This record gives sequence, C-alpha cells and structure tokens, in this order.
Amino acid sequence: MEERENSGGTFEPRYKTLVSPEELSADKNPLYPNQGQQQVSMSTVRPISSLNHYKVLAVSLAVLGVILLAVDIGLGVYYHKLNDGAQIVTDISDEMVKLQTTYHNAVRRREEVKRQLAKEVSEHQVTKWELEHQSRRSKDYEKQAAKIQMEIAVLKSHLPMLKEGCRHCLPGWTFMNSVCYYLTLSDTTVRKSWMDAREFCKKRGGDLAVIDSREEHLALAELINNYHDFTRPISQSGYWIGLRDVEEEGIWKWLDGKRLIDGYWNEGEPNNINNEDCAAMYPRNNPFRAWNDAPCSYNLKWICEMPPRTVL
Repeated sequence: MEERENSGGTFEPRYKTLVSPEELSADKNPLYPNQGQQQVSMSTVRPISSLNHYKVLAVSLAVLGVILLAVDIGLGVYYHKLNDGAQIVTDISDEMVKLQTTYHNAVRRREEVKRQLAKEVSEHQVTKWELEHQSRRSKDYEKQAAKIQMEIAVLKSHLPMLKEGCRHCLPGWTFMNSVCYYLTLSDTTVRKSWMDAREFCKKRGGDLAVIDSREEHLALAELINNYHDFTRPISQSGYWIGLRDVEEEGIWKWLDGKRLIDGYWNEGEPNNINNEDCAAMYPRNNPFRAWNDAPCSYNLKWICEMPPRTVL
C-alpha cells in the first residue's frame, strides 16, 4: 500500500491496492504494458483540474450575471427613454394638431380678408368710375356754360349789327362791313353741296360770299370761330364761299369773275387731292390759314352775301 503526504504533513492512504504488472499481464493485452501507470498519474491529477473547472465556471457565471444585470439595467434605461420618447412624440403630435388648427384658422381668415378686400376694391373701382363720370359731366357742363356765355357775348356784340340789319338787311341776315350776310351757324342746319348752297343764296336775292378784303375776311373768320362746335370734326365745319377753279385748274376766280390775288389758304392748300375745285372757309385759330379746297359735291355750311337795302 502506498502512502502520500498531504499538505498538513500527514500521510493518508490514497489507494489500498496496488496492481502489479504481472497481474495485469495475465488479464490484459501485453501490447499495453504501461497502462496501469497512466491510470495512476491521471487519477492523481483529476481532483485539481476539477477544482479549477469549478472556479472558471463560477467566474463565468458571475461574469454572466454581471452582464445580465448590465443588460437588464440598460434595458430598463432604454425602456424608460422609450417611455419618455413616446411622451415627447405625443406632445409633438398635440402641438402639430394645435398648429394645424391654427394654420387652418389663419387660412380661413385670410380667405375672408381676401374676399372683403376684393369687395372693397370693387366698390372703390365703382366709386372711381362714378367720380370720373361726374368729372366728365362737370367738364361738359363747364364747356356748355362757356359756350353759352360766348354766344351771349357774340349776340351782344351783334346787337348793333342786328339793329342796323333791320334797316338794311332781310330778317335772319347780319349787317357787317356795309354788306348783308347770311351764315348757317346752327349745327342742326342741313348741309348742302356748293351748287345747292349757291342756289339757296340766289333764291334770296344774293350769292355765295365774295371775300375781297382783309377786313371782310377777318370779320367773317371771327364770326364762324365764335359759333364753332369744337366737338365736331373740322372736316364738317367748313363754309362754302364764292370761289372755285372749274375753268382752269389752279386758276381760282370769284363768282363776279375776278381772279384771286391773295388767298388765306391753310398750309399745303389748295392741293386738289380729290378733284377739289371749290373753296371753303374753316374755323381755325389762325385766320390766315382758314381756306381749303374741297370737292364741290361735299355737304357743308355756307355764307351768303347781298348788298344792303337803301334806307329812305
């Protein structure tokens, strides 16, 4: 029997029986003569290896426990954060709902303000148009008043001529520069061609006016300017006079046969653009540019003249 000393200095038997090699050889294969020795050495080491294994296992379990504890703590913290995040998301959702409500209210209010603004702009435009309308009416009234005042002034200035005309001229004729004149001053008068206008004058004992002096021309120019309606085109405001060039183009003669020496033509006139063989007098600011040539078939106003009656 073999005894072994332990760590306390005593010996205790570890094995009660020792198998000899001879006994082994009787039962076992002789090819393994050292198998008994290997079993002895392994039996001797096994208790220390098991102890180390248990220690490693214990340490591993402890480490695993620590890891699990850490994971558990981490999961708790994460779950807490998730709860906080969910609350934040809920708060943000509530704020979004509030903001959307505020936005929709603002949009609705904006649409109402836009409609109100459009209504006010429309009313303002109507008021502006009405003001323009009233302004035009006021200007028209002012023009009419000015025209009436001018007519009154003209009539007052013609009173002496009318009084003298009663003595020297027929009713409706004007005595001026020792001659009786008939002017179709009213715009309601039916306009006539040159030949029809002359026929009108001859039936009343006169003829179309023969303007053979500066003074006579200026007096007639002032008279037709005073009665001119500036709202009518100038082409419709002419007055036929007794002057034409039907015998020879460019040679203008009065009805009494006298050849025109010095006329009061407008700039560029006479031009005979449309076979214009008759002369007409137009109301212009510059009386020295008052004449135009025109087709004799045009319908215009006219000026008649005749000698005054002899006063007994």
